[in-house]
Amino acid sequence: MTYYKTDLTHPYLNQMVDYPDIPKKLWVRGKLPDCVSGRPKTVAIVGARRCTSYGEDVAYRLANQLAAHGVIIVSGLAYGIDSCAHRGCLDAGGITIAVLGTAIDQIYPRSNLDLAERILEKGAIISEHNPGEEAKNYFFLYRNRIVSGLADVVVVIEAAERSGTLFTAYVAEVEQSKIVFAMPGDITRPMSIGCNNLIKNGCIPYTKIEDVLDELKIKSKAKKDDYSDCDPSERRVLKCIKDGKQDNLDIVAETKLSVGELAQILTSLEMKNHIKSIGIDRWALA
Repeated sequence: MTYYKTDLTHPYLNQMVDYPDIPKKLWVRGKLPDCVSGRPKTVAIVGARRCTSYGEDVAYRLANQLAAHGVIIVSGLAYGIDSCAHRGCLDAGGITIAVLGTAIDQIYPRSNLDLAERILEKGAIISEHNPGEEAKNYFFLYRNRIVSGLADVVVVIEAAERSGTLFTAYVAEVEQSKIVFAMPGDITRPMSIGCNNLIKNGCIPYTKIEDVLDELKIKSKAKKDDYSDCDPSERRVLKCIKDGKQDNLDIVAETKLSVGELAQILTSLEMKNHIKSIGIDRWALA
């Protein structure tokens, strides 16, 4: 395992120099982004560990689409929204940075070891904690000030009424003068309370990728759907998925297809690269 310590003079880290309570040096594994043509735009995507499947899909899609526009994604390598954001970015061939709440030589959770290795292929893992240092619970809260510090814009995807995610939003907005977006949510869901409260208190509702691209001053690369190679049944399934029905059972109920017919169509659509699996019997547009 190779890692090194660097100060904030690195052009990608330099914007954090004047932020309060940011360590003067950080441990790094992997490669920090190239800043030869200027510091690349960076978005922090953060949210609940115990998130909904809807939140997972929104985080994945946002990271995936931003990465396709050359935006770097930063998050905390935690379960839930963080992991989905990292994966969405990587699946688009983008660069993502993970900020640990543990020592630089300790990946947590351990189930994300493979994800960490994927991140290191093009991006970096960062920690303020020395190799071998024993983790403490508050480390995971405090690492969020670095997550937001690296970002130009912060997007919160699902958060409980009291959570570390809200600390990220507070630090970003109040201490670092960042723009913070929050995904509006169902008022009956506990994981929506935090985001809905952020919006009530002045954060910008996140409803589409153009919201973030406009803030970054990046022109949207609108992708036209070309389903000319699909038959009517395949188009019906694609419309269901586009409308937010991701689960096989929901698609069967909407299209009135049999389970066997749907399985054949999903296989065909996946082979045509129109859809991709986002879990067991769950799908999203590719």
